[in-house]
Amino acid sequence: MLKAKRILLAEDEGALRDFVSRNLRARGFEVLEASNGLEALAIWEREEPHLLILDIMMPRMDGLAVCQRVREHSAVPIIVLTALDAEYDKVTALDLGADDYLTKPFGVEELLARVRAVLRRTQGDAQTNKDVKKFGELEVDLSGHSVWLRGEVVRLSPTEFDLLGQLISNVGKVLTHRTLLQRVWGPEYGGEAEYLRVYINRLRHKLETDPAKPRYLITEPGVGYRFVAPEIERPRWRSGTD
Repeated sequence: MLKAKRILLAEDEGALRDFVSRNLRARGFEVLEASNGLEALAIWEREEPHLLILDIMMPRMDGLAVCQRVREHSAVPIIVLTALDAEYDKVTALDLGADDYLTKPFGVEELLARVRAVLRRTQGDAQTNKDVKKFGELEVDLSGHSVWLRGEVVRLSPTEFDLLGQLISNVGKVLTHRTLLQRVWGPEYGGEAEYLRVYINRLRHKLETDPAKPRYLITEPGVGYRFVAPEIERPRWRSGTD
């Protein structure tokens, strides 16, 4: 019998925390509860949950600070809950390492769909291709989930690696925003273009010599992104970096 996945839920509003916890437990998850950011950090360090769900507005330490602290040491998936609907706040959460976010109020089924999606993509299925892909100074092992740049290991989160894997598995081909979102985040996604902007930017800063003038990760404005190997000629239509 498979062991239940442990989810750390950090939410200072007791009624909401209880409601979400009961629904997660009813679906077979083990739930660890925290009412503030410092408590959430302590539980994360002690229990090593498989997923964190963090409210942004919490006492003692907010969810964004917790997210940042966790990301300094771990690639555990993180979903942020926010009552703030501004795109800036959502992008800030993604920039700090969150894998997804939900804006309050949200439905239980929507939350459960996000939980299943983030666990599915971060668990990952074994790739059948055992070859290490080489693109100039960049090497990627799809089956081993490993990346090297100029012989040095590059640390990627599971979501970053999945996004890179989709692009290098389709070298030279434009993948639309919707295609990438559905393949990496899940079939429930399609309109969250800010996810891609943040994650492509993070990949560029880790893999490109000059992130403002990328060699590998090319934007096709209004369409999507393509991975270009050094030996493949770039398409003639205009490419950007956003």
